[in-house]
Amino acid sequence: MLKIWVIFALLICIPGEVLAESRTKPSTIVIVHGAWGGAWQFAKIDPLLRDMGYEVHRVTLTGLGERNHLATLDTGLETHITDVINVIKFEQLHDIILIGHSYGGMVITGVVDRMPERIAQVIYLDAMLPQNGESAISLMRERGKALLDRADKGFIAPWWVRPDKSFPIDVPHPVKAFTDIISLNNSAAKSVPGAFILTVESGKEPSENDFYFHAQRAHNRGWNVVTMEGDHNPHWRQPSATVEVIKQVISSFEKK
Repeated sequence: MLKIWVIFALLICIPGEVLAESRTKPSTIVIVHGAWGGAWQFAKIDPLLRDMGYEVHRVTLTGLGERNHLATLDTGLETHITDVINVIKFEQLHDIILIGHSYGGMVITGVVDRMPERIAQVIYLDAMLPQNGESAISLMRERGKALLDRADKGFIAPWWVRPDKSFPIDVPHPVKAFTDIISLNNSAAKSVPGAFILTVESGKEPSENDFYFHAQRAHNRGWNVVTMEGDHNPHWRQPSATVEVIKQVISSFEKK
């Protein structure tokens, strides 16, 4: 009985604002993977982010990853944008740190345009940063044309996508998701603060990265652009280093 009264007395002495702070939910991170991949690609950084106090949601886009059995010829960019929007709606998420990798940049750009009031910060991890009227294929230029040449029955599978690999594996990507033009009409989306993480392989210059063009776009918007040594998938091969860079970027938002 004495212990209960001691605890009660301590609670009375603690200022109300401190108690309120302790009840504050952790920041929420929503991660969107790139083409051919799935949420599984971010499995290694998930627990590291949670250890830092973040609530993490990894979205697998329709027709990819463990949802590859749902792929159809009609699976397009809007399908993928809706995938993420519905997670945000059904999970009742607010003040989100939205992270997109590679093709996932197309998706998160659409999400921010549709519901900017839910997004606190947006981070592009070696990702596409499209403007209104562009598609993933148009942004890939010559490489995009080469990919279209590999299309088979409405899907594109690069050389590394092979069914004989052990799971988890990359899977063919719907052509429509690559060729769909993004529609961006919400001026409020421009007020969402953004940042860009550009990966640079050892011994190479940043300009040699396929996503350097998008990093320049981010810079021209006044966003923080951070470079890190690594290949295009640092979250899989360098999870700890990737989380440290993400932490650095999030801190840069807080200082503004």
